[in-house]
Amino acid sequence: MGARLAADAVLLAHLAFVAFAVLGGLLVAGRPRIAWLHLPAAAWAAWIEFSGAICPLTPLENDLRRLAGASGYGGGFVEHYLIPIVYPAGLTPQAQRWLGAIVVAINLAIYARVVTRRTVRRARRG
Repeated sequence: MGARLAADAVLLAHLAFVAFAVLGGLLVAGRPRIAWLHLPAAAWAAWIEFSGAICPLTPLENDLRRLAGASGYGGGFVEHYLIPIVYPAGLTPQAQRWLGAIVVAINLAIYARVVTRRTVRRARRG
């Protein structure tokens, strides 16, 4: 039971990390200091997608599930949990590169908006 709870906790942490990597720039709008945490997270997420690597949390979750008597899963977190929602046929290297590009594009758009808003505010004060 402990291993299953640990695997579920890893899953939730992994999901939270993915959400933070993709949308954490929205938090930066209100708290710019978060950028020092968010930018490396977004870069890591994009690198994982572009390189085709598997995040270390995936094997950890699989090992914990096996310890709990369940079977693990093949592929990565995104392929197992998120891709079936978007790409029922599975994850291809090309689709994975697109996911990386989406992470980068979303964050570039968010940061551009944050920087633009801050620049306009400073110009109005100045």
